[in-house]
Amino acid sequence: MNTVKVEEKKIPRSLILLLAVSCGLIVANLYYSQPLVGPIREATGISAGLSGLIVTMTQLGYAAGLLFLVPLSDLVENRRLTISILFVAMIGLLAAPMAKNTGLFFVAAILIGIGSVAAQVLVPFAAHLASPKERGKAIGNVMSGLLLGIMLARPTASLITGYLGWRAVFYLSAVIMMVLVIVLNKLLPKRNPNPTDSYQSIIISLWHLISTIPLLRRRAFYQAALFGSFSLFWTVVPLYLSQHFNLNQKEIALFGFAGVAGAVAAPIAGRLADRGYSRFLTGMAFFLAAFSFALTHVLTGNKEASLFLFCAAAVLLDMAVSGNLVLGQQAIYSLGDEIRGRVNGLFMAVFFLGGAAGSALGGWAYTQGSWNLASILGLLLPVLAFLYYLTEKK
Repeated sequence: MNTVKVEEKKIPRSLILLLAVSCGLIVANLYYSQPLVGPIREATGISAGLSGLIVTMTQLGYAAGLLFLVPLSDLVENRRLTISILFVAMIGLLAAPMAKNTGLFFVAAILIGIGSVAAQVLVPFAAHLASPKERGKAIGNVMSGLLLGIMLARPTASLITGYLGWRAVFYLSAVIMMVLVIVLNKLLPKRNPNPTDSYQSIIISLWHLISTIPLLRRRAFYQAALFGSFSLFWTVVPLYLSQHFNLNQKEIALFGFAGVAGAVAAPIAGRLADRGYSRFLTGMAFFLAAFSFALTHVLTGNKEASLFLFCAAAVLLDMAVSGNLVLGQQAIYSLGDEIRGRVNGLFMAVFFLGGAAGSALGGWAYTQGSWNLASILGLLLPVLAFLYYLTEKK
């Protein structure tokens, strides 16, 4: 029997590494299209008015998968579920570059989003395998991989497109997903949950969970606000870097790579959460996020210094978002093994909706008032979350 028993066996580092790398490679599929809207639109005939849907359709597919597929991890064997969902991602990744019209590409984008929720089966998988005392550390390490995937996807897609064209990005990822299926099938241990409910009752229970568990609502709102400011930043900053600092696409890609340093906060936050510092670190995350936007308004008269401060802001904001994400997941995973898949799906769905709202808000704000207005709104989101945080009981 290949099933791992948490109480009897410490989770191997090699398995944590496998889960971290897998999550990063899978979730990157959600973000490849963001810097490629222009070439995708030209190739598929998507109108300028509908070009924003190139990213939105992927996010909608992801949200649907979070709500309707991730809860299955409380019902069916997790390795088989993960591999099955990855096949959906592969179909979408192969269909997207072959799409000749708007409708076909949007269908492919939805499939990519649905298939990418396999990462959200693997994250709570790590929590199941780890002992309670090391759960935060395990989640933090796995989330480092996931967050690196999020942060590296955009600049990587830009660089590959510059050399091989945008279609190569999707074909290469499809190959990577196939390799991942083979590796996970061979190395990932089985996990058979002990369900007491049917799939229908599990889906119906989602509203009950979000409405009756204050910790879940609070943590989901915290992360939605931070991810909203994160999405706003990375939606607007490439435009501002091009127009204000005259950076080309390769230079903007390098800026994106600089922000990856913020992912270091995830494993640190996980370890400190295991020691009881979750509440303090949550407050610090809001402060860092707000401070990062304020920092971009310092030394604006000196372009070189201003660009350096924008890089620092990107790192600090990424640290705040990645660190608080681990704190939130460590908290909600303590609610019980039998509902872990469902609460994770709800948590991720809510905070990704926050990210989608942030992207839309950023695009609108930038057209209305450039970086000044966009940054004010980006700063307000963590401030609002901090005010809500002050109502939290110690």
